[in-house]
Amino acid sequence: MELPVPLILLSTCSVFWLVWRTARAYAATSTISSLPGPPSGAILTGNLKQWFAREGEVFQQHVALDYGPIVRLHGMLGRPMLYVADPKALHMILIKEEPFYQKARHSRKWLAYSSGPGYCRLQAAQATASCVLDQPHATHAAIFYDVVSKLRDAIKASVEKGATELDIFGWMVRVALELIGQGGLGYSFDPLVEEKSDAYAEAIKSLNPTMVRLAILRRVLQYAWMLGPAWFRRSLVRLMPDTWAIPQVVKIVETMDRRSREIYEAKKAALHQGDTQAVKQVGDGKDLMSILMRANMAANKSERLSEAEVLAQMTTFVFAAIKTTSSTLCHILQLLAIHQDVQRQLREELLEARAADGIPYDQLDGLPLLDSVCRETLRLYPPASNMIRVATRDRLLPLSQPISTTDGKTLNEIFVPKGTEILIGVYGSNANKEFWGDDALEWRPHRWSRLPSTVSEARIPGVYSNLLTFIAGKRACIGFKFSEMEMSKSPFTALICDADYLAEVTLAVLVTNFTFGLPEKAIAWNVAAVWYPTVGRDSTEPEMPLKVGLFGVH
Repeated sequence: MELPVPLILLSTCSVFWLVWRTARAYAATSTISSLPGPPSGAILTGNLKQWFAREGEVFQQHVALDYGPIVRLHGMLGRPMLYVADPKALHMILIKEEPFYQKARHSRKWLAYSSGPGYCRLQAAQATASCVLDQPHATHAAIFYDVVSKLRDAIKASVEKGATELDIFGWMVRVALELIGQGGLGYSFDPLVEEKSDAYAEAIKSLNPTMVRLAILRRVLQYAWMLGPAWFRRSLVRLMPDTWAIPQVVKIVETMDRRSREIYEAKKAALHQGDTQAVKQVGDGKDLMSILMRANMAANKSERLSEAEVLAQMTTFVFAAIKTTSSTLCHILQLLAIHQDVQRQLREELLEARAADGIPYDQLDGLPLLDSVCRETLRLYPPASNMIRVATRDRLLPLSQPISTTDGKTLNEIFVPKGTEILIGVYGSNANKEFWGDDALEWRPHRWSRLPSTVSEARIPGVYSNLLTFIAGKRACIGFKFSEMEMSKSPFTALICDADYLAEVTLAVLVTNFTFGLPEKAIAWNVAAVWYPTVGRDSTEPEMPLKVGLFGVH
């Protein structure tokens, strides 16, 4: 039987297409496989277990510093991955072709499971969310100084009672929660008058360490929806032992969700009644959540976020801002405890400027050493290092400089096949000796008084100070968007400026009133979504004790 000509042509074209796709995929895989990189750690998990392990700091630095700006890694079942620290390639991934490099599906699914749908739809809801950024509102300086002054009094009381070492991490989580609560949600969580545990703060502290145990399993949990409806999946979780990570994460998420709902319902009732001072609310309704809720009410129905999405954005925002801010503050205070000379110089600068007395924002932000200490810490100790993007189409990545493959070829660009996972090379960029100089691995705040021209010439696509710490583009870190008033630039963009400024206010008050020294036991920093400290590697309890004394009291 003779086949019709159209069917013959279709079959022939299909065969050629399959051959072409197979050859192209093989060539692409071959190219990535010939890039420099470490050997596969395991058949099933590749290098992922090494990268995401609690003690993965050494391996991450090895990848970032020892193979060049483009590194080949092994993912699940040995599938090739890329670690990218080349600025031109990063600009393509994060900005120019950002729609073609999306968050990994397992990350998006996990955010939806743990926080709800709000974060995942944040980009789609730009019309509503951008209203928050466009609203002029007064600086949170008075709120910040008031909260940190309470922290000062609480720490002072503990020291006067005889405490010589304090868990600085616990205090930094609490103060960040209160600062972000008042400035971001218009809600007071914690009076900061004594050492006590708060269920919400404890949930935030424990989420990171618990999620570390799910770093690999999360890639499988993205398919949890296939097990059946949500009520059935919840019943399965209830059957698991309490010692397993999944039930623990569920309890933590439920605690965070319950408090978010309480705040949301109180604010919604107050907004409907026109009472911005009701139910422990602060800030005259100028906080982020009040502005978002009013903008959401006024938005067109098609642009309006659902209640579940608003709640999810609240939870995601608070968690991201608190973790990045508290982690950075702890790193700064630990580094000041190590570098006593910088601690003394910073204290002199702050005392001369009377920075603890509530000086205007622009004056505080203009203190050179304080600003340099924050920037240098964020350069060498980015709070997050596990940011992944996935190519949604076959793409070509241009490179700033040619690289050599293991088989002797020279590449000016890399073909990235659809589905390739890309680790954003935060540390590889921030600690690149070609940009920052031979002392790039040293914590040296004074470098910021005169950066080498190679830093600006590198065109690093970061949103903050030529750093990749908060990445770039539309998906720049949501925690940074608050954290820059804790560390930033204009009272009319307080949302974008609050994190840096928050840190600066906290440091201004603490460093002028207390001295900080290293504890007897070593502090270890653990890899997680946001890195966290413990006493040594054996402990799983998030904490960072430091010796604390009253300044001027001997």
